[in-house]
Amino acid sequence: MEKFGKSQPITRVEDQRFLTGHGRYVDDIVPKDALFAVFVRAQVGHGTLTGIDADDARAMPGVHAVLTADDLLAAGMVLDLAGAQIKTRDGGKGAHTRRPILAQGRVRHVGEPIACVIADTLAQARDAAELIIADIDDLPAKMDVATGGETLHDTAPDNLAFDYGLGDEAATDAAIAAAAHVVEVQVTDNRIICNAMEPRGCYAEVTDGRLHVALNGQGVWATKSDLVKHFKLEAEEVRVTTPDVGGGFGMKAMRYPEPFVVAHAARALSRPVRWMSERTEGMLTDNAGRDLVTQATLAFDADHRLTGYKLDTLANMGAYNSQFGQGIQTDLFSKVLTGTYAVKNAYMRTRGIYTNTTPVDAYRGAGRPEAIFVLERAMDEAARQLGISGWDLRKRNFIAPDQFPYTTASGVTYDVGEFAALLDTAHSSADTGGFAARKAASAKAGKLRGQGICYYIESILGDPSETATVEFTEEGGALIFVGTQSNGQGHETVYAQFLSDQTGIPADRIGVVQGDSDRIATGGGTGGSRSVTVQNTATLATVEAMIAAFSAYLSEKEGAQDVTFDDERFRIPGSNLTPTMLDVAEMARADGRTELLRHSQRITLDNRSFPNGTHVVEVEIDPETGQTLVERYTVVDDFGNLINPMLVAGQVHGGVVQGLGQALAERVVFDEDGQLLTASFMDYGMPRAADVPIIDFSTRGTPSLYNPMGMKGCGEAGTVGALAAVANAVLDALWDNGVRRIEMPFTPHRVWGWLQEARTESA
Repeated sequence: MEKFGKSQPITRVEDQRFLTGHGRYVDDIVPKDALFAVFVRAQVGHGTLTGIDADDARAMPGVHAVLTADDLLAAGMVLDLAGAQIKTRDGGKGAHTRRPILAQGRVRHVGEPIACVIADTLAQARDAAELIIADIDDLPAKMDVATGGETLHDTAPDNLAFDYGLGDEAATDAAIAAAAHVVEVQVTDNRIICNAMEPRGCYAEVTDGRLHVALNGQGVWATKSDLVKHFKLEAEEVRVTTPDVGGGFGMKAMRYPEPFVVAHAARALSRPVRWMSERTEGMLTDNAGRDLVTQATLAFDADHRLTGYKLDTLANMGAYNSQFGQGIQTDLFSKVLTGTYAVKNAYMRTRGIYTNTTPVDAYRGAGRPEAIFVLERAMDEAARQLGISGWDLRKRNFIAPDQFPYTTASGVTYDVGEFAALLDTAHSSADTGGFAARKAASAKAGKLRGQGICYYIESILGDPSETATVEFTEEGGALIFVGTQSNGQGHETVYAQFLSDQTGIPADRIGVVQGDSDRIATGGGTGGSRSVTVQNTATLATVEAMIAAFSAYLSEKEGAQDVTFDDERFRIPGSNLTPTMLDVAEMARADGRTELLRHSQRITLDNRSFPNGTHVVEVEIDPETGQTLVERYTVVDDFGNLINPMLVAGQVHGGVVQGLGQALAERVVFDEDGQLLTASFMDYGMPRAADVPIIDFSTRGTPSLYNPMGMKGCGEAGTVGALAAVANAVLDALWDNGVRRIEMPFTPHRVWGWLQEARTESA
């Protein structure tokens, strides 16, 4: 059955409540009698925890409990948080790090939780927390991203988390040795903090003997399985829910200590317990993103065609293995290692390093922005060294349409793409022909103008399996139960719209149910831009099951054969009845056929989808101040078939802005002792409205062959393309002034400094 969304730009229905203050976030729905939790955190980057004096805190008014690791152990809890370990170059596994829910024996980063105070009010909990004395003997802080230094974990000699390799190293080295041209470039991908609008938070309660935890995450099922493990409970004894969520971006998809401590407190005290992170607390404890340095080598033949590509990366893992941390700059990075280019000899080596900093994990794009940033910065450098335009160099090396399906050097098979045609579209949309005149006008005004391009490709899937359930209600509508979790993307709109498109049920009579482990048995959550593609494939399968069941019912009821459905109504041969889905559901209810009122299907996609596109950026730099302004931004994307173009544009705009933030302002800075120097918005730069131009966005789709709707995920694409496009534009603007090496973020002080250094060197 080939059915597609009607691609209507429907306004998001959930925005009405969000914009009018009626969103139901976790801090809005806490039980009225909930106690408050405040965490006591390590104030040093590295040290031996010799004792905790909490007697004065326990004696404070309103305090119900002060919890340490010893209290959790005495209650029989399993303390160690899990973290994935990848396969290494030697066939083994990456290092295992023991990460206790509350610190035991040693603290390894500023902000690591040591104890938790539970009190009647937030003020009482804060006051008591200040009285807790943690005896910590300082140890040298490991801050450089290199092997060696003070050992953080006995299981990781030289602080090496893993040594990962992928590709044919010998063949790649041979291609580089035989190349007519070799280009080398070092690229730094700066550490950033997610800073979701809504910080992390949760509450826990015990109801009818069952543990209920509500948290603002990106899926409830992993948390449920973790609660079962840590408390040694049965699955039916645990319920996890997620209400409205104010931004996740990968950061809220992982395990963190706080929900488990709050859950224990609720069980121990027989009272609901709540916790919300403050902004600085989040900056100290939320998993960070990026933070890697890569040496890239490209080999070209005499015709400027890529013959080899080699990477050597050092990636900061922070103090512990976060949930997906080891896989981000390895497996996920490798999925788009060679981008859109037809080069078969490629090899990547990545070494993960433990440091006394906050753990690093997935942030919007999770490995793919990092891979494309390196590749497209290297291609830009190659174009300059080879004396060829970046547009032509890319087109010369693209995978051609007749080469699909194309298996890359990292073993990923792309299904379809028209890269050169899309690049040409972007060239026209960006008015590249008028760039010289705009550059001359900027020069006349004393400004430096540059243009940068990036051709990116994404690898989309996450968990390949998902379930959709549709239930017809007594009120004459329908509910769709989904296994993904919206954290601002507009799922309530797009899922109802798609189901309406396929069934004719009015979208305003469809309710979307998400984020409840009691009502939805299983799900893959949200991450990796999987949601719409995987969830709607499951919905499509469920609709097919509904049509088959309803057609059989009508055939039996009306004594007719060959009942059909035309997306809105059933057609019954020999009858003038043309009932809708809702009509048939009411008929079945009246006949007592309750089994027809709920339909569910689970699907598994066999392959990923590969959105791709071009970002073209023009910046203008004031050489007297170093200020960089993004003046023009053009995006042409291939997302295959679209369900709601308005939501797609919103996702791209948001992703671009997050990329602009990293490129222009965001940078995490620690001192030599592991103290975070950028722990508030006074010190940590965030993108502002003045940093964002009007974004010219359009699509040129080639439907994916790997899912029945021909869709390609769009949630992270804006960020994947933004970093290199902005960086290439900045270098282009500075090139004529002698600047040859740049690093994000392009703050005024940095850009001004590069210009001064170049002037000094040329004098």
